Amino acid sequence: MTIANDKTFFAPQLFIPSGIKDISFYFKAFGAVEIRPWRNDDGSVHVAELSINGTIFHLHEERPMKGQLEPNKVKGVTTLIGLFVEDVDSVMNKALQAGATVLSPAQDYDYGYRQGNIQDPFGHQWMIEMKIYPPISNA
Repeated sequence: MTIANDKTFFAPQLFIPSGIKDISFYFKAFGAVEIRPWRNDDGSVHVAELSINGTIFHLHEERPMKGQLEPNKVKGVTTLIGLFVEDVDSVMNKALQAGATVLSPAQDYDYGYRQGNIQDPFGHQWMIEMKIYPPISNA
């Protein structure tokens, strides 16, 4: 995969507990592929650079000394990750089969989106969404 250096884009880093070796949830749920792994001596993930349809993100072991904690430890999140897909229901079903928990089922909203929320096994919350324009009429 080639990344253009002249294009601005977000590449979030999701913090996971130290000692994690299995990150297959992201492959099974979202079809992610691992681009580059950095492993600790014991084989656990230090950083894993992943891509979903060309969009890069990183899994990084937590760094408490820098205040970078995994969500389950703090019992909350500060970010909801929006993932736009072609078929919300299909992706949510794959995520559930891979170990996600449904926070809110997929539904159509009058502002023109179909959205559902899940939580991955590491505590990160995802809004699986797609545009269903035109918005639903209030007539």
